[in-house]
Amino acid sequence: MTTQRSEPPQNADERTMLEGWLDYHRATLAWKCEGLSDEQLRAASVAPSALSLMGLVRHMAEVERSWFRRVFAGEDAPPIYYGEDDPDGEFHPGEADTWKDAYGTWQAEIEAARRNVAGHSLDERSRNRHHSHSEPCSLRWIHTHMIEEYARHNGHADLIREAIDGATGE
Repeated sequence: MTTQRSEPPQNADERTMLEGWLDYHRATLAWKCEGLSDEQLRAASVAPSALSLMGLVRHMAEVERSWFRRVFAGEDAPPIYYGEDDPDGEFHPGEADTWKDAYGTWQAEIEAARRNVAGHSLDERSRNRHHSHSEPCSLRWIHTHMIEEYARHNGHADLIREAIDGATGE
């Protein structure tokens, strides 16, 4: 698999830029995971942290699901990887967890996100509110938050990848 990343156009409408930057950051996380074994992708970064590249991908699947399905579209979409027994379960992939499954789940959540926002205005408010917010938020805010979420975690991914095999790059 070779990940294609395209920087969004410098002169475009707001929607195109927001969606372009979100896709760019999605592709950046995939790129940081490219060419590694399941074992490397499950490897914790630095003790005592359990953070791994596969954990980040699973976390972003949960984040996509939360903001675009539960909050924006109002779907009843239960957690994928976490639960009462392990509230941070997405960050704890086990020996049986594979990149193929984690990547497939993440991509499915990205596609659901795209479907759920298609045709909706950036000013449209979410059907639900996030548990950490007092009121519904605009689709514009969700896009901006998701770009921030990916950018922050891509910084983590940079450091984890460098620790695994020395690979660096934006």
